Amino acid sequence: MAFDYKKEFREFYMPKNKPGIVTVPSMNFIAVRGQGDPNEEGGEYKQSIELLYSIAYTIKMSKKGSRVIDGYFDYVVPPLEGLWWQDGVSGIDYAHKESFRWISMIRLPDFVTRADLEWAVDEAMRKKKLDFSKVEFFTYDEGLCVQCMHIGAYDDEPKTEALMHEYMESQGYALDITKSRLHHEIYLSDARKVSPEKLKTIIRHPIRKA
Repeated sequence: MAFDYKKEFREFYMPKNKPGIVTVPSMNFIAVRGQGDPNEEGGEYKQSIELLYSIAYTIKMSKKGSRVIDGYFDYVVPPLEGLWWQDGVSGIDYAHKESFRWISMIRLPDFVTRADLEWAVDEAMRKKKLDFSKVEFFTYDEGLCVQCMHIGAYDDEPKTEALMHEYMESQGYALDITKSRLHHEIYLSDARKVSPEKLKTIIRHPIRKA
């Protein structure tokens, strides 16, 4: 049976819909950076998702090709994630999505090296005839965070964030969003197939001892 990160690491991918504190270890990702409204049809964000999944499945299906990746085991491709910020804005201003800056990403199994990712980019470029130059190997060491399962539309996230911040303060922590520690979302639902009120999104914010 394929290894499923969501099931094996439930503390990171299946939290309760009430806030909790978690320490997240360093992880490697396929990533694409960009900016702009994620809802724009044919926009930079939606293009980034196509690039990410193309590479993710090129690596997953390498077992059927010529590339032998050392330590490979069969696995379920982890969910799409995103780091979000806006220049000059504290927190997230959902009324001005055009100013969003983001890093879209999909977790890589630990056996995947930079060289393996470079091979996957070359392979996908050869087969799909797309420009994969924006794809990068990205390591994110998130550390201490408060997180919560948000159920509902993305624009309603501030309600969940308020609960998270209230909880962290009650536990003796302070928000620690910086240029290197960012607002983090993990998407457990396909927004193309699930109605907004039923979307499941993990929201994670970095914290520190107050």
